[in-house]
Amino acid sequence: MSKTPLRPPLSEEVVAKLQSAVAKGRWKVGDRIPAEPELMAEMGVSRGTLREAIKALASTGIFEVRRGDGTYVRATSEISGTVQRVYRDHSDQDVLQVRFALDTQSARLAARAAEPKVIDKLRALLSQRSEAWEARDYPAWAQADWQFHLEVAQASGVPLMHEIYESFGDVFHGTKMVQRLADGFDGCLRAGHEALVEAIEAGDPERAARSVIENLDYCISWMP
Repeated sequence: MSKTPLRPPLSEEVVAKLQSAVAKGRWKVGDRIPAEPELMAEMGVSRGTLREAIKALASTGIFEVRRGDGTYVRATSEISGTVQRVYRDHSDQDVLQVRFALDTQSARLAARAAEPKVIDKLRALLSQRSEAWEARDYPAWAQADWQFHLEVAQASGVPLMHEIYESFGDVFHGTKMVQRLADGFDGCLRAGHEALVEAIEAGDPERAARSVIENLDYCISWMP
């Protein structure tokens, strides 16, 4: 006699729907999700089931429940949520050490696999970075720099590498990077940027890695 497959708990189905909504961009990081009555009606579930699902996603770091205010999106995936929680327990220096591993391997792999159109995109981002730095538009500078490094990670050809790198978001750049800027800091250092693109275009993995290390050593030297 065949057995009917067991259906997963209803709360797990709601978790999957909420995760999908975040992943597809229905709610962005920082957004407050709809109130409980609206979500209960939309998903056809009880308040208890919905709260159980939200609690599960809050434990992964994807949601943040604020008493008396609502539930907000903190991250777009469990990896990103975990990184955000872990970051609070470690210093900026520790986080930058993680970049040595991610950036150097991304650079090596990109030097073996990057296509001409990727090189063009990297150079365009560096041009935006330079223009923003000269204009003292630091948020725009940080955004262009971050997108550049994300593109290198994607050019590695390893999707997981890109996903892990992307999960660090504001930890590596964004407001935290801007807050660390100091007089004399070179925001357009060629090492790890223009020099990295040249190494990638030349198909030289070790030269690419050395360029990244030079850049990160420079960043560490400016940390308090």
